Amino acid sequence: MRRFSWFNATSLTLGFAFLYLPMVILIVYSFNGGRLVTVWSGFSTKWYGELFRNEAFLDAAWVTLRVAVFSSTIATALGTMAAYVLVRGGRFAGRTLFSGMIYAPLVMPEVITGLSLLLLFIGIGLDRGILTIVLAHTTFSMCYVSVVVSSRLVTFDRSLEEAALDLGCTPFDAFRLVTLPIIAPAVISGWLLAFTLSLDDLVIASFTSGPSATTLPIKIFSAVRLGVSPEINALSTILIALVTVGVITASLVSKRAIVRRRREEQAAVKAVA
Repeated sequence: MRRFSWFNATSLTLGFAFLYLPMVILIVYSFNGGRLVTVWSGFSTKWYGELFRNEAFLDAAWVTLRVAVFSSTIATALGTMAAYVLVRGGRFAGRTLFSGMIYAPLVMPEVITGLSLLLLFIGIGLDRGILTIVLAHTTFSMCYVSVVVSSRLVTFDRSLEEAALDLGCTPFDAFRLVTLPIIAPAVISGWLLAFTLSLDDLVIASFTSGPSATTLPIKIFSAVRLGVSPEINALSTILIALVTVGVITASLVSKRAIVRRRREEQAAVKAVA
């Protein structure tokens, strides 16, 4: 029986076209020489030059990059610790409540999350700015990191940790020298996911940002309401390129880590033999 039919090929082609054709059109028209984004007027890169001279977009991009780096790093650390507790902590008082609080942002509407965080920041008297956006993005992205890392810890061979403990390692050293390097691909994937979610967020950032901190999605949304300009196409193309490079780099790093670990395991088996 053939598993690949014309129906499957057509469905796959239409699916990929639906997902990626708009991005391809956006990238092509970012090199359009005319101001109209729907009429091709010749190849030109002038809108990239105009973009890099637009201080409002540059300031928003810098704010977004700082927020994404800080929030994804904090979310990765907290999400990894939460995943370790959920998988290795066994049964403890409040485990159900703890797991529910970790996974609640996955199903909570972003409007509710943003509004609740806004009320919290107002209640404690914290002025809205970069700090509040970082806290908000960390809150909803750490649960995604926890899910990714938990899936890796569930399939982790605990005999490796036990061997390290038998050889004299402390629990912390066993985690640092054995567990963490093995789950590193999952941790990196979680960081990239949190970074991408932070770059993409509009709803929660609109609730928690202030006049002194405007993220790039908010700036783009405000500009698009007045009409799509070629500068936005150029900016979107750069973002697509950065995300693509980041995903490819992370994939290569993870693949090399897996290959290196397999070689080390084979070398250890040969040494024992």
